[in-house]
Amino acid sequence: MKAFRSRHWPRTLAWLLFALAAAGIAHAEEPAWSQPHQPFRIYGNTWYVGTQGLSAILITSPDGHVLIDGTLPRNATQIEANIRALGFKLRDIRVILNSHAHADHAGAIALLAKDSGAQVQASSSGARALMAGGNDPDDPQYGSAPLYPAVARVAVVNDGGRVHVGTISITAHYTPGHTPGSTSWTWQSCEGGRCLAMVYADSLTALGGKNYRFTDDGKHPHRVEDFRHSIARVAALPCDILLTPHPDASDLIGRAERRGRDDEPGALIDRQACRNYAAGARQRFDALLREEAGTAR
Repeated sequence: MKAFRSRHWPRTLAWLLFALAAAGIAHAEEPAWSQPHQPFRIYGNTWYVGTQGLSAILITSPDGHVLIDGTLPRNATQIEANIRALGFKLRDIRVILNSHAHADHAGAIALLAKDSGAQVQASSSGARALMAGGNDPDDPQYGSAPLYPAVARVAVVNDGGRVHVGTISITAHYTPGHTPGSTSWTWQSCEGGRCLAMVYADSLTALGGKNYRFTDDGKHPHRVEDFRHSIARVAALPCDILLTPHPDASDLIGRAERRGRDDEPGALIDRQACRNYAAGARQRFDALLREEAGTAR
């Protein structure tokens, strides 16, 4: 029994976090969200610079870097210290991207942008939410999710648009559902002539509750259709290494620790990971829709 718990604990924890999110309390902070974690190379020019419980991803090139997500406001100095610990300069970050505009992923972006001089870019809905400090009436967590320092200027990346910094090319995939501006990002990282498809898939957790429904809303008749499309879109992405805003959702840190000391990708590679991630999301979304159908208004 002990072996079962050890082997399956990361996956069990991820499902527990998703269940909490579906219950509408995903904004409740976890201690791990600010717990320090040593930065590490994921593969090639892709690095983990986040905390134990929240991802921040650095993608580097000789001509400048890209940072995806910033975690909580109070974690800004920790993220900056992780970047410096890897030998990179904060001022070499040219662009900061965001998965979705909740405080646990966007809270530190304003300060990180100020300290680095980087331009912040996001989806059209995400940009509006970032500039409002998370005060977005269309957000499922509106009124309950904590606000955070607003980002002064955010450039819009269109769906399917590419962000270029030096040799880095990152593609935006709009995946609305968790928030209206949710965005997944893809790029390639290469090492020793071997290139892998990297996917930073945004949360596919459907947040419902008495104040927000995917059904029965005449002002937003396409919410169900949009979320199903987002789930299908993530499932179809070329996907060698899956990364997620909450690392437990993809067992990122656990997989990195299991790959050994030679930095070979090993346990990090799972070409079914995006499909499995989407399949779990589809099951949870279907369960939420059944619950809404039982409480039709």
